[in-house]
Amino acid sequence: MRSAILALLMMHFAASALAQNAKPPPEPPSASPPELEPLPEALPPPPGAPSEGDLEPQVTIIERGENTIEEYRYNGRLYLVKVTPPHGVPYYLIDRTGDGNFSRSDVLDGGVSPPMWVIHQF
Repeated sequence: MRSAILALLMMHFAASALAQNAKPPPEPPSASPPELEPLPEALPPPPGAPSEGDLEPQVTIIERGENTIEEYRYNGRLYLVKVTPPHGVPYYLIDRTGDGNFSRSDVLDGGVSPPMWVIHQF
């Protein structure tokens, strides 16, 4: 019991001795921020880069009879046609290879779709 009290007293005195040698906390930063320089203006896009309007497809909606037809074009080329009949489920005609031949699909997500990115056009 005496050894436990002695150990506690030694730990208390050691902690107080360390606290006296500790560095004072750093001073808080001054109330006024340092002088900051404004950011430079945004650079214009390089020549030939597509603008934001060029990245979105052009959509043309046509009412033919009771059907609603939506044509999706990118750079003037028709790549997707959505046909919505008055009764039933809409279906899609998709130009998957870019040759003008459309294949019918009932859903847009047909499972695996390999990437067909255009890297360069002449």
